[in-house]
Formats: sequence, structure tokens, C-alpha cells
Amino acid sequence: MATVINDANYKELLESGKPVVIDFWAPWCGPCRSITPIVEELATVYEGRAIIGKYNVDEDTDLGVEYGIRNIPTMIFFKDGKMVDKHVGTITRDALVAKIDALL
Repeated sequence: MATVINDANYKELLESGKPVVIDFWAPWCGPCRSITPIVEELATVYEGRAIIGKYNVDEDTDLGVEYGIRNIPTMIFFKDGKMVDKHVGTITRDALVAKIDALL
């Protein structure tokens, strides 16, 4: 299951030493809902090796503002606490796996 990422815990997660993938989404966003099963599955597949989580832009705003999120879904990829990649829009499972594997 994907980690719930919010304004209270994102700094701690980024400092965990593990690669982090954050899916910026909202419940009303159709494309966001379409990739949710992929995100949830990969969160389980990569458990213990990477943190894959979802950040609800309707419930929290600080992280979205900090990284200039203007469109959702947007995924940001972190390694060693620093942003190394960003993807805006939907994404296939294979493309997401390739991006996560590049972080490991």
C-alpha cells in the first residue's frame, strides 16, 4: 500500500535514505485515479527498498507549492533527499518501473 505523504511527514520521509516517489493527486482527478492501482501495486513491490506514496493536493499544500505542482497527476522522484526526476500526467506501469529502478 502506498504511503500517505503529507505536510507533516514528507521531510522525514525524504531524509530516510531511501528513494522516494511522490504521486501528487486529488480524489476528483480522473487521470489520478487511473494510475492509483499501479502506484499501489508498485508500493508493495518496492516495499523496503523505496518509499512510494501519495500526496493529496486538496488536503495539504506546502509540498505542492514548494515543488511548483500546477498539474496533476505529477510524480516527483527523489534520491538522497533531492529531486532527480519529475513526470507530469499519466504513466504506464513499465515506464514507472524504469524510473523507480533508476533510483535504486
